[in-house]
Amino acid sequence: MINLATVLETTAREKPANIALVLGNTRLTYAETNGAANQVANGLAAAGIGAGDRVMLHCPNLPYFPIVYFGILKTGASVIPANVLLKRDEIAYLLNDAGATPYLCFEGTEDLPLGQEGWAAFDAAAKCEHFWMITADPRAPSPIEGTQTLGMLMGPQPPTFDTVQRASDDEAVALYTSGTTGRPKGAQLSHSNILMNAMVTAELMRTESEEVMLVTLPLFHVFGQVVQMIVGFRGGSTLVLVPRFDPEAVLALMEQENVTMFAGVPTMYWALLNYPDADKFDLKKIAGNLKLAGSGGASLPLEVLRAFEEKYQVPILEGYGLSETSPVVTFNHLDKERKPGSVGTPVWGVEVRVVDTDDKPLPAGEPGEVLVRGHCVMTGYLNNPEATAEAFRGGWFHTGDIGQLDEDGYLYIVDRVKDMIIRGGFNVYPREIEEVLMTHPAVSLTAVVGVPDDEYGEEIKAYIVVKEGETIVPDDLIAWSKERMAAYKYPRQVELRDALPMNATGKVLKKELR
Repeated sequence: MINLATVLETTAREKPANIALVLGNTRLTYAETNGAANQVANGLAAAGIGAGDRVMLHCPNLPYFPIVYFGILKTGASVIPANVLLKRDEIAYLLNDAGATPYLCFEGTEDLPLGQEGWAAFDAAAKCEHFWMITADPRAPSPIEGTQTLGMLMGPQPPTFDTVQRASDDEAVALYTSGTTGRPKGAQLSHSNILMNAMVTAELMRTESEEVMLVTLPLFHVFGQVVQMIVGFRGGSTLVLVPRFDPEAVLALMEQENVTMFAGVPTMYWALLNYPDADKFDLKKIAGNLKLAGSGGASLPLEVLRAFEEKYQVPILEGYGLSETSPVVTFNHLDKERKPGSVGTPVWGVEVRVVDTDDKPLPAGEPGEVLVRGHCVMTGYLNNPEATAEAFRGGWFHTGDIGQLDEDGYLYIVDRVKDMIIRGGFNVYPREIEEVLMTHPAVSLTAVVGVPDDEYGEEIKAYIVVKEGETIVPDDLIAWSKERMAAYKYPRQVELRDALPMNATGKVLKKELR
């Protein structure tokens, strides 16, 4: 029997005075964080919430997120973290699909009215019985008349709670995928899935109790939630929370808080690299404190990796994972050769293979779908046995990613299966084209997609963000590409944009571009 909440409880017992959470002037110790989570657990239990229930949590990177997250787990219920950018109909779908009976939602801001959207979604979700508004000031009333607040839920409760133990394969968290190929699916992660992955990841990152982790990855996403929050809490690290990524705020906090570990998605590294006022910060101090920078969530362009490492003097180690794999599958291990462009080798207890369309293993260097097997893989998709059966064909989880292994077992992610372009019968991988385009001196950021074409089925189109002070003529870029790529690969269409659409985790939304 076990409960994922043990990562907070054990640290609160052994290192109660360590600072767990930092946000502005707020600093909470592990003892204070655990005590507040116990108050949440008592309040939920008093409302009848317990083992087998699902509770939706809708909150940005604030101390409330881990406090409520672990409070839910302590009751034996499972957590349904929701993307803060979702609108009412999308939230209502998640509430109904998950069968969440309580819903805790941050009040939001003028720019991001989570509370209004959440309340409207709750009203439309017939099975959801309880709604608590998380107010910025826990003593403040709800901005929506008649709704209860988290402060009211916690207020009368004691800071102690007898955590409900669960079986290791019981659901701890259900993470809804982004739904780029249809309605979002809830990946069911067990207590064991997350605990094992966190322990393996902590060993890989060589985290120690005095680490200071800058958390700008959204905690509702598996990357920030496990690789930073769970790993950090297990070791007694300090989590410096950033509710919304901003390069100036990130650099300021790195300098002020003596940050030792940073993790981000490629667009964050790109933004830090291209921030024009970076030199006003003590970059030497920042580099001296940083022990490790990790990248995941999407492939990091080699040009960005090299330029960032040169400017900030810290190695970026790439890894690979998904919501369905808790998340880490492969990583560039610190005690092995690092191969730029590779996402490393499988972590302990995890197997990876690359297969053809008949699920037959492919030799080194041949691209195919990446399959995963091991302790990190989810138990299934919530309420979706058909999708679960399809994903687990032959006993391996099918990721939907195209990759290739080299002769040393290092994995290279080529692209998503759904992003692959078929032009005139040739398979074209957008990432390969993007890597070439990023070497153009005027290209700052790019995304390549397939667009319908009567003659070839699909044509290749590149969206380009131009570097500040540079200019590009689309026809000239097409001609430049033609000299560097095979005839079936180079983009025939180029569109210049001031920015590319991204989701809350910083991934470029190719679906919108298509």
